[in-house]
Amino acid sequence: MSSVWAEAGTRARVAPVEAAAYRRHAIHGEDRTWIETNCYTDLVVEMVHSLGHEPCAMLAFTLAVDFEGDQWTFFKPSTSDLAELYGVDVQELAIWRPVLDHVVEQLGAGRIVMVELDAFHLPDTAGTAYGIAHQKTTVGVNEIDPARAFMGYFHNQGYYEVQGEDFRRLFAIEGLPPFAEVVKRLAGYPAPRGEALVQASLAKLSRELARIPRDNPFPRFRDRLAADLDTLLAGDLERFHKYSFATLRQYGACFELARTYLEWLSAQGVAGLEVPGNAFWRIAQSAKAFQFQLARSMARKKPLDLAPLDEMGAQWDVAITLLRSRYA
Repeated sequence: MSSVWAEAGTRARVAPVEAAAYRRHAIHGEDRTWIETNCYTDLVVEMVHSLGHEPCAMLAFTLAVDFEGDQWTFFKPSTSDLAELYGVDVQELAIWRPVLDHVVEQLGAGRIVMVELDAFHLPDTAGTAYGIAHQKTTVGVNEIDPARAFMGYFHNQGYYEVQGEDFRRLFAIEGLPPFAEVVKRLAGYPAPRGEALVQASLAKLSRELARIPRDNPFPRFRDRLAADLDTLLAGDLERFHKYSFATLRQYGACFELARTYLEWLSAQGVAGLEVPGNAFWRIAQSAKAFQFQLARSMARKKPLDLAPLDEMGAQWDVAITLLRSRYA
């Protein structure tokens, strides 16, 4: 870790949170069907939450996911969503020095740094990657103290700490530099609150409807899964996890967030969203059940019934037709 800050007494923190007392947003509550979505969206949800904003207001982006041919859309909020709804400007960070130097400087300027690090050294991934597998994942560095070899960070569904040898190895980065972004709060920007936030979010919803695929993505996914099935059945558990993450987990978790978004709007007094919300909820639950069915088929090397995808497609039609009729 060749950093000019390695032995310096430089400590910086942005959001006033501590791992031991951190209360995650309800989006990551234990009652969720999909407690985790993807590392970027989960991180942004908790980061926005910690900065005193309502993450549900940004979730209109979940409506426009599509089957992309070899995966479902890796869904995440746009930089314009974060800027307009929360006064948060996300900019790419050019890495030309040791990563730790950049992190220390940016946090010292009051900016959270989102950076790809190796989950092998992140204690919150115990049981999946920590000390087991080298996997890149995006974290939001909120606190740094190089002198103590300490970092506080947002990751997945919570806020965590890492220190000591794990900290040192995280920043002993060799080869190509990781992708990183800085989260800069816009000075003097009055982030909308209350009814103004609701109206800004509804404007986002109308724009997102223009991005929704013109044809139902579920028949296309059904055809692709049918073509992939022989290869999947010949694969192992690792193949299942990779395939499921790129497909079933992506759209299942996304449509649960879509339902959460419509529930939030309903709680703000926006009427007529119960039916599409329930349709998205059925997709999320069905995707979870279908994931288990795929796992069993692969374990037993037996065919998989694809009929549940037809019902998920029917629910997508219900939800999108109703939303388009009202907001498009």
